[in-house]
Amino acid sequence: MKIKTTLLFIFFIVFGIALFFSYKIYEKNLAISREQRVLNKKKEGWLRLKNTLGNKIGNFKGKVGLVVEDLSTGWVISFNEDTLVPSASLVKVPILLSYFYAAQENKVNLKDNIKLRSFERVPRSKVPGRSPAGSRFMVEELFDPMITVSDNAAANALIDLLGFDTLNAYFKKMGLKNTNIVRNMLDFRSRRNGQENYTTAADMAYILEKLYRRQFLNQEVSEKCLILLNQQKVNDRIPRELPKDEVSVAHKTGLERHICHDAGIVYTQKGNFLICVLVKHPNRRALPAKKLISDIALSTYNYYKNL
Repeated sequence: MKIKTTLLFIFFIVFGIALFFSYKIYEKNLAISREQRVLNKKKEGWLRLKNTLGNKIGNFKGKVGLVVEDLSTGWVISFNEDTLVPSASLVKVPILLSYFYAAQENKVNLKDNIKLRSFERVPRSKVPGRSPAGSRFMVEELFDPMITVSDNAAANALIDLLGFDTLNAYFKKMGLKNTNIVRNMLDFRSRRNGQENYTTAADMAYILEKLYRRQFLNQEVSEKCLILLNQQKVNDRIPRELPKDEVSVAHKTGLERHICHDAGIVYTQKGNFLICVLVKHPNRRALPAKKLISDIALSTYNYYKNL
């Protein structure tokens, strides 16, 4: 009788353990199944988004390079991402990054003063451009106006300090494949003579993702660059239709005759995405291109909002 009781006791213990682990396996499989359903729904939405963006680009009169990346899954939507397009002010982002490279290699001291020369001043330049020739600025003082208000005099002073050859070498060093600089900002005479600064949507997406992952040089430098991009004052493209209380955008614009760009990172409550839209258009005004960029950004944001 005692043996039977002991065996019965052992049976119930073993049965209870088996039941417990069976339930845990069932619970785990249920969670996996639920996650798979969510993932499938997300994938279906991503494919619909790709079709939507493709239609917008297909209906636009002009050439559009696009990269949209979901920064949690790595999923990418891209069209004409390797097509060379005049970079306009987008080139100011790799110029900024080049200076941190140069500082790391002790080729420049970001605290040094540089003189604003008369030929570096350009029309409509907002901060250094209003200062008289001969004014002095710390190197790092020029980063903010160059990025946040796209100041061309600040950019030209920084271009001249390092020079085209050094900047192009740093562009290659940071991993850019199709980005160059051969002329100063607003130097349209050189442009008419065939000298042009080029980039691609793929290159801009590459460096933005490096910054987002805190993989450009180190975490501190990456965060400094992201803070500057997040303080962008020209917000008539990517952020234009986005709810300001729900998102933040770290980005840089570019604008010249027949050229209109915006490239950045959008932070939302349901996920972050990278978006680079480079547009070459035939229009006299840039409004249709700006609208296209803001429409693409809004469609992408709505994908996340509806998850």
